[in-house]
Amino acid sequence: MVAAALGALLTAGTVVTPAAAGTRLDRAELSRTLDAVHEAGMYGAYSAVRDGNESWRDAAGVADVDTGRRVQPNMEHRVGSITKTFTAVAVLQQVARGTIDLDAPVGRYLPDLVPGERGQRITVRMLLNHTSHIFDHVPVAFPSLLEGSVSSLEDNRFRTFDPAQLVRGALELPPTGEAGALPGVYSNTNYLLAGLLLERVTGEDAEKLITRDVIRKAGLRHTSFPRSPHIPGPHSRAYESMYGSFDPPRDFSVYDMSWVTTAGAVVSTMDDLNRFYRALLRGELIGRAELAEMQKTVPVLIGGAPIDYGLGIYTIDLGCGPLWGHDGSVFGMATQSLSTPDGKRQLSVGMNLTKYQQIDENGVLVPSPIDFAVYEHVVRGVCGPDAVRAKAAQPVTPFATDRLLVKRR
Repeated sequence: MVAAALGALLTAGTVVTPAAAGTRLDRAELSRTLDAVHEAGMYGAYSAVRDGNESWRDAAGVADVDTGRRVQPNMEHRVGSITKTFTAVAVLQQVARGTIDLDAPVGRYLPDLVPGERGQRITVRMLLNHTSHIFDHVPVAFPSLLEGSVSSLEDNRFRTFDPAQLVRGALELPPTGEAGALPGVYSNTNYLLAGLLLERVTGEDAEKLITRDVIRKAGLRHTSFPRSPHIPGPHSRAYESMYGSFDPPRDFSVYDMSWVTTAGAVVSTMDDLNRFYRALLRGELIGRAELAEMQKTVPVLIGGAPIDYGLGIYTIDLGCGPLWGHDGSVFGMATQSLSTPDGKRQLSVGMNLTKYQQIDENGVLVPSPIDFAVYEHVVRGVCGPDAVRAKAAQPVTPFATDRLLVKRR
């Protein structure tokens, strides 16, 4: 994250053919392609795939480069902007209860935070689909990034931020466009505001509300908003390279996530993510009417690349039909979760090294062998064993949120 929302994920040149309905999981091929991610240079990766009642999970590489401790499939992992789907579900639950109107101005609920004409023009829907054009608060939390320095990442490791102050700081920055204008521009600030909106209309702490009404309702046993800078369960270290600024990559697995809260602080496992998106897409967390609103997409730019974004969820097509999900990237951990529309076929994959690519003189990411390997694994996992590569891929990083800082360096 450095933004958190994995979006354009796999807008690459690879072409695949759809897997046949009801095809078995090719466990050997899934393990091979996951191993290839590690062999390409990723320290450690873990992945879970489901197809109907069948499931597979595996891990490749190390959780700690110093000790050689191996990654395990059930490790808890910071999932970054995938948190946005959880937050959006909680907002839509309140929409169903009549306490929030999707098309009401944010100023109706938060006049102190988004006052005046701007508060009247930006709607709740615009927050959730990133068309508010409120600037991302990341440079407010980490100002050194605008100066080409990564010092504030280390300086703020244990700093507790006030989300309202971060929002105010972001609102002082120039908007990225007119409220509601297309394409939208991805901004974590939208989901800080969504959390503050939940607190205002319910009188409850947003993280506790989401835990009770979304995480517990989905039956997730290893998903949480951590109460401290530590990841609560068995986990990997989180290695951040920041495009070579940290050499060797710095471990940020212990970090106060108040800078991103309801936009990106959730910890989960790959199995839990698959369970969550299956419950969502099958109408078990919100009604069909609310799910339909969630799946109304608009073009949104993430790091300059477009993605079809709904309300806390996006859709892409890797050649085997539309897929729904989200991605996330925080310092040292990246995640992708994708599902078929019926929730039958799913993949979630996590990695423990981020922003490992190089950047050329024009500020453009140079694809890494890791990108090709991750793309291959994701396609094989979510499209099925009959997916074949028709030509060489030319992918961007699978994790679109990693691109958000490229032009700010």
